Amino acid sequence: MGNIQTIAVIGAGTMGRGIAHVAALGGYRTLLADVLPAALRKAEQEIRANLEQAVERARVSREDADRAFARLEYAGTLEEAAREADLVIEAVPEEMESKIEIFTLLDRICRPAALLASNTSSLSITEIASVTYRAKKCVGMHFFNPVHKMKLLEIVRGLETEEEAIASASEVGRQMGKEVVVIRESPGFITSRINAMIGNEAFYMLQEGIASAADIDKALKLGLNHPMGPFELVDLVGLDTRLHILEYLHKSLGEKYRPAPLLVQYVKAGRLGRKSGRGVYDYHDLKAETSAR
Repeated sequence: MGNIQTIAVIGAGTMGRGIAHVAALGGYRTLLADVLPAALRKAEQEIRANLEQAVERARVSREDADRAFARLEYAGTLEEAAREADLVIEAVPEEMESKIEIFTLLDRICRPAALLASNTSSLSITEIASVTYRAKKCVGMHFFNPVHKMKLLEIVRGLETEEEAIASASEVGRQMGKEVVVIRESPGFITSRINAMIGNEAFYMLQEGIASAADIDKALKLGLNHPMGPFELVDLVGLDTRLHILEYLHKSLGEKYRPAPLLVQYVKAGRLGRKSGRGVYDYHDLKAETSAR
């Protein structure tokens, strides 16, 4: 595992707890930080449940699952988690202001040799790194949801990112069981740039009444062999997250990424996807079933 022994993950939301899961399973001492105690409790419960499911399906041995859970620690402050870490992975919402704030704090708290990574799916690593005194040690690590199942990890090189940081982040990814691709920073990287365009076009088609959401999803799954339809995917990722990405790509790359008005309308209505109970599809019955268990 090279020089990386301890990983801190900042943010215990969907992505943060998934990253903590694979980090611990990959053999790293893992500290998951969030200011909300409820988020940490939910993360602990979900990670345990996902590890148990992996054991039941014979994907992970009982011993490996128990060892992974034992490697996990939970912190109520960024300082508590980050000060001893060799690698810190930021997993806060996809907003430049939030990420810059986190990286500014991390640069002060972390040891000089520590690497700083952002789980951003589209934003500039170079811009995020510019607020630190360690731009050479800043890198993008774009994981995919659900992290414990999705194999791909995009490693993103900023303008000043050194080769050693890329190599270390790539090795961490492989230890987490990921297939790694390394790319030069560009708006949206590889997957977000293409996915945003597909998903946005699907919203334009829905807005124009060309087909129902279910039929558009079915067409892309059966006709183009996509594992999920564009509306199923955006409901999982979050419509607000997708809108942030499109707004950034529109600003960076031009008119072909202008967000569909229907997507903007859904976000204004609070239809953010599975996390809010309704996005393109309605999940209130699903949420009620989950709460009853």
